[in-house]
Amino acid sequence: MEPSRTPAEDLPADGGHDYRMPLPRLALTPGVGHGPLDGAWWPRCDALELELPSLVAALEPDLGSTVYVTVDAAQWPDAPHTVMAPGRVITVEATRTAGEKHVITLDCDTAGRRVLLVVPPQESAGEASRLMTAAADPALHLGANALLTR
Repeated sequence: MEPSRTPAEDLPADGGHDYRMPLPRLALTPGVGHGPLDGAWWPRCDALELELPSLVAALEPDLGSTVYVTVDAAQWPDAPHTVMAPGRVITVEATRTAGEKHVITLDCDTAGRRVLLVVPPQESAGEASRLMTAAADPALHLGANALLTR
Protein backbone atom coordinates (compact mmCIF):
# COMPACT_ATOMS: atom_id res chain seq x y z
CA MET A 1 0.00 0.00 0.00
CA GLU A 2 1.28 3.47 -0.90
CA PRO A 3 1.77 5.98 1.92
CA SER A 4 -0.77 8.78 1.86
CA ARG A 5 0.41 12.15 0.65
CA THR A 6 -0.58 15.58 1.81
CA PRO A 7 -1.55 18.34 -0.65
CA ALA A 8 1.68 20.19 0.25
CA GLU A 9 3.71 17.24 -1.03
CA ASP A 10 2.07 17.67 -4.42
CA LEU A 11 3.28 21.28 -4.87
CA PRO A 12 5.88 21.98 -7.55
CA ALA A 13 9.49 21.90 -6.34
CA ASP A 14 9.82 25.70 -6.62
CA GLY A 15 6.97 26.16 -4.12
CA GLY A 16 4.70 27.73 -6.74
CA HIS A 17 1.21 26.68 -7.67
CA ASP A 18 0.43 24.22 -10.38
CA TYR A 19 -3.07 24.98 -11.65
CA ARG A 20 -4.44 22.61 -14.23
CA MET A 21 -7.69 23.05 -16.04
CA PRO A 22 -9.55 19.85 -16.85
CA LEU A 23 -9.56 18.95 -20.51
CA PRO A 24 -12.70 20.17 -22.25
CA ARG A 25 -15.40 17.68 -23.12
CA LEU A 26 -15.16 18.11 -26.86
CA ALA A 27 -16.04 16.18 -30.02
CA LEU A 28 -14.74 17.56 -33.31
CA THR A 29 -15.48 16.81 -36.94
CA PRO A 30 -12.27 15.92 -38.77
CA GLY A 31 -11.12 19.06 -40.61
CA VAL A 32 -13.03 22.34 -40.56
CA GLY A 33 -16.09 23.57 -42.45
CA HIS A 34 -17.87 20.33 -43.35
CA GLY A 35 -21.35 21.41 -42.32
CA PRO A 36 -23.28 23.74 -40.09
CA LEU A 37 -21.34 22.43 -37.06
CA ASP A 38 -17.72 21.46 -36.54
CA GLY A 39 -18.49 19.40 -33.46
CA ALA A 40 -19.77 19.88 -29.92
CA TRP A 41 -18.62 21.10 -26.53
CA TRP A 42 -20.10 20.03 -23.20
CA PRO A 43 -19.04 22.53 -20.52
CA ARG A 44 -19.06 21.46 -16.88
CA CYS A 45 -20.78 24.63 -15.68
CA ASP A 46 -22.33 27.82 -17.04
CA ALA A 47 -19.45 30.11 -15.97
CA LEU A 48 -17.91 30.97 -19.32
CA GLU A 49 -14.86 32.59 -17.72
CA LEU A 50 -14.03 29.24 -16.09
CA GLU A 51 -14.77 27.07 -19.11
CA LEU A 52 -13.34 29.03 -22.04
CA PRO A 53 -9.59 28.83 -21.24
CA SER A 54 -9.42 25.04 -21.54
CA LEU A 55 -11.63 25.01 -24.67
CA VAL A 56 -9.50 27.63 -26.39
CA ALA A 57 -6.26 25.92 -25.33
CA ALA A 58 -7.50 22.67 -26.90
CA LEU A 59 -8.38 24.37 -30.20
CA GLU A 60 -5.68 27.07 -30.45
CA PRO A 61 -2.38 25.83 -29.01
CA ASP A 62 -0.34 28.89 -30.05
CA LEU A 63 0.07 31.21 -27.07
CA GLY A 64 -0.26 34.89 -27.87
CA SER A 65 -2.64 34.23 -30.76
CA THR A 66 -5.85 36.17 -31.11
CA VAL A 67 -9.08 34.37 -30.28
CA TYR A 68 -12.58 35.79 -30.75
CA VAL A 69 -15.57 33.93 -29.38
CA THR A 70 -19.24 34.51 -30.15
CA VAL A 71 -21.85 33.02 -27.82
CA ASP A 72 -25.62 32.97 -27.50
CA ALA A 73 -26.60 35.77 -25.09
CA ALA A 74 -29.64 33.78 -23.91
CA GLN A 75 -27.47 30.81 -22.97
CA TRP A 76 -24.65 32.93 -21.47
CA PRO A 77 -26.46 36.03 -20.07
CA ASP A 78 -23.51 36.98 -17.86
CA ALA A 79 -20.82 36.42 -20.50
CA PRO A 80 -17.77 38.59 -19.86
CA HIS A 81 -16.39 40.73 -22.71
CA THR A 82 -12.91 39.33 -22.15
CA VAL A 83 -11.57 36.20 -20.51
CA MET A 84 -8.00 36.01 -19.28
CA ALA A 85 -6.25 32.73 -20.01
CA PRO A 86 -2.62 31.65 -19.72
CA GLY A 87 -0.73 33.40 -22.52
CA ARG A 88 -3.73 35.10 -24.10
CA VAL A 89 -6.82 37.25 -23.78
CA ILE A 90 -10.04 35.86 -25.26
CA THR A 91 -12.49 38.40 -26.65
CA VAL A 92 -16.14 37.40 -26.18
CA GLU A 93 -19.20 38.77 -27.97
CA ALA A 94 -22.66 37.78 -26.82
CA THR A 95 -25.27 37.94 -29.58
CA ARG A 96 -29.02 37.44 -29.77
CA THR A 97 -29.01 36.40 -33.43
CA ALA A 98 -31.38 33.46 -33.92
CA GLY A 99 -28.80 31.53 -35.96
CA GLU A 100 -26.37 31.52 -33.03
CA LYS A 101 -28.66 29.78 -30.52
CA HIS A 102 -26.97 26.86 -28.65
CA VAL A 103 -23.74 27.52 -30.54
CA ILE A 104 -20.32 28.89 -29.73
CA THR A 105 -18.13 30.18 -32.53
CA LEU A 106 -14.37 30.40 -32.06
CA ASP A 107 -12.26 32.36 -34.52
CA CYS A 108 -8.61 31.50 -33.94
CA ASP A 109 -5.50 32.82 -35.69
CA THR A 110 -3.96 29.48 -36.62
CA ALA A 111 -6.74 26.96 -36.05
CA GLY A 112 -9.36 28.78 -38.11
CA ARG A 113 -13.04 29.02 -37.34
CA ARG A 114 -14.94 26.38 -35.37
CA VAL A 115 -18.70 26.39 -34.83
CA LEU A 116 -19.66 24.08 -31.98
CA LEU A 117 -22.94 22.91 -30.53
CA VAL A 118 -23.02 23.77 -26.82
CA VAL A 119 -24.48 20.84 -24.90
CA PRO A 120 -26.09 22.22 -21.72
CA PRO A 121 -23.92 21.49 -18.64
CA GLN A 122 -26.82 19.83 -16.80
CA GLU A 123 -27.44 17.35 -19.63
CA SER A 124 -27.19 13.66 -18.73
CA ALA A 125 -24.04 11.84 -19.82
CA GLY A 126 -25.98 9.60 -22.19
CA GLU A 127 -27.78 12.45 -23.94
CA ALA A 128 -24.60 14.56 -24.05
CA SER A 129 -22.75 11.67 -25.68
CA ARG A 130 -25.49 11.30 -28.30
CA LEU A 131 -25.49 15.01 -29.08
CA MET A 132 -21.71 15.24 -29.26
CA THR A 133 -21.44 12.24 -31.56
CA ALA A 134 -24.16 13.59 -33.87
CA ALA A 135 -22.68 17.10 -33.97
CA ALA A 136 -19.27 15.73 -34.96
CA ASP A 137 -20.68 13.45 -37.67
CA PRO A 138 -19.98 15.13 -41.05
CA ALA A 139 -22.59 12.94 -42.77
CA LEU A 140 -25.52 14.31 -40.75
CA HIS A 141 -25.20 18.02 -41.64
CA LEU A 142 -27.55 19.00 -38.83
CA GLY A 143 -27.58 22.37 -37.09
CA ALA A 144 -27.77 22.97 -33.35
CA ASN A 145 -31.55 23.47 -33.22
CA ALA A 146 -32.20 20.28 -35.20
CA LEU A 147 -29.94 18.24 -32.91
CA LEU A 148 -31.42 19.59 -29.70
CA THR A 149 -35.01 18.92 -30.79
CA ARG A 150 -34.43 15.32 -31.97
